[in-house]
Amino acid sequence: MGADEFPHMRFHPDHTLADAQAELTRALAEARMETPQRDARFLLQGLLGIDGAQLMSGSARILGAAAPLIEDAARRRIAHEPVSRILGRREFYGREFIVTPDVLDPRPDTEAVVELALDLLKQRGLLGRELSIADIGTGSGILIVTLLAELPNARGIATDISPAALAVASRNAEAHGLADRVRFVATSSLDGCPGPFDLVVSNPPYISTGEIATLERDVKDYDPLLALDGGQDGLGIYRKIARNSLDLQRPFLTVLEVGATQADAVEGIFSAVGGQPVGRRRDLGGHPRAVALEIHL
Repeated sequence: MGADEFPHMRFHPDHTLADAQAELTRALAEARMETPQRDARFLLQGLLGIDGAQLMSGSARILGAAAPLIEDAARRRIAHEPVSRILGRREFYGREFIVTPDVLDPRPDTEAVVELALDLLKQRGLLGRELSIADIGTGSGILIVTLLAELPNARGIATDISPAALAVASRNAEAHGLADRVRFVATSSLDGCPGPFDLVVSNPPYISTGEIATLERDVKDYDPLLALDGGQDGLGIYRKIARNSLDLQRPFLTVLEVGATQADAVEGIFSAVGGQPVGRRRDLGGHPRAVALEIHL
């Protein structure tokens, strides 16, 4: 269903929050959105700048000038635009990040990369050390910003081939007070960034080119193709990162997000350049989503 199939969906200025929530939930359910109640709640909270408790306690509040904004958001969501893109922000690891059409919409599953990296650093007694971190294909900057926020003595470099994405990542670093601890570089993988690094992380594009057309509309219609397309077999960027590993100046730990069936293949690619698998982390669906390797040069 498209937004134009709901010509009678209207949000009037004299409607209450309760009216709007009921109408929005109904419209999203008819459009077969997977989570209509949650989407309606998040959209109203985000658009009106209120939390869940305020949404409930203010159910009699009149929409007023917010009515057109809510109607526009409803039609955009019915067209499968993700809630985070409509609102321009997404929560990740307990922090809020700016999201624009220039970057991948962060997924909760990517938190597996952060969790695995922090666990391994803790096991090695490195949490309080002065660490150097590289984030390849940083996009919105969620990985480098989160890790620097969690590791107050760390500094980092974040790369991306998209200058527009780097601009978003820079805004997020600034918003979290971390701009002075990270440098953003427009390059592919770690080209021109020899390190040394203690930790390298990445959520690279890993969807095979042939699969792009089969993705859900929320993804294929709104995420940048550069952030999705991993080449013929989805493993192209992992091979490049592995090759770059040979140019780095000292042994390091790398933690990478992978597709649901790619963990073995990615470990094999890095084993060929001296990588030793040291851990995996599953996502919310039970799939191996993050793999970690020690690279001994």
